[in-house]
Amino acid sequence: RPSAASTSRCISPSLPHSRTCAWQVVVFETSKGSFEAEIFVDKMPVTAGNFLSLVKDGFYNGLHFHRVIKDFMLQFGCPNSKNPKHPANGTGGPAPGSTYEVPGKGPAKRNCEGSIPDEHTAKISNEPGTLSMANAGPNSGGSQFFVNTVHNSFLDWFDKSSDSAHPVFGKVTSKEGMAVVKAIEGVQTDQNDNPVQPVQMIKVTVKA
Repeated sequence: RPSAASTSRCISPSLPHSRTCAWQVVVFETSKGSFEAEIFVDKMPVTAGNFLSLVKDGFYNGLHFHRVIKDFMLQFGCPNSKNPKHPANGTGGPAPGSTYEVPGKGPAKRNCEGSIPDEHTAKISNEPGTLSMANAGPNSGGSQFFVNTVHNSFLDWFDKSSDSAHPVFGKVTSKEGMAVVKAIEGVQTDQNDNPVQPVQMIKVTVKA
């Protein structure tokens, strides 16, 4: 995969007078420390575009990790989690019919439930450190995603050992970043896998 430090590889989209880099780096600033992830804009333009549009809108700022399972993953991105103990955490997403930008193609619209189409194209496995879309079935992904802390290959859309299909759209870029991920993974949780001591996503930004 490309190095996050390099910015030389860009692809020319179909839209005139614009350029789209093959990946973009996003900075996640949490109450447990910060980590960076590269977002696979070229391989996963719909999923990446949806995510980056939410980042640029400040959608994720101030939310909390609502589901943390050791030796599995960290889940995040429900707007209800502004309140870390909200009973509806894990059920929310973007506004129905809201728009997002698909790199190289232009604006697209989320469906009447605020979801985007499944992007089952690039065969990228749910390896440790990857960012993957959370969903509740086909074409139900919105704003929620998770960071894999182990290799969860059974979640791959192209792995037929289970019905799970979670497309990967990014990956944590460094050992230091993974140390923050592992620190979040290690927090004490309640019977609903919600951290006892809330872990906040202070801010998510696209790295210049």
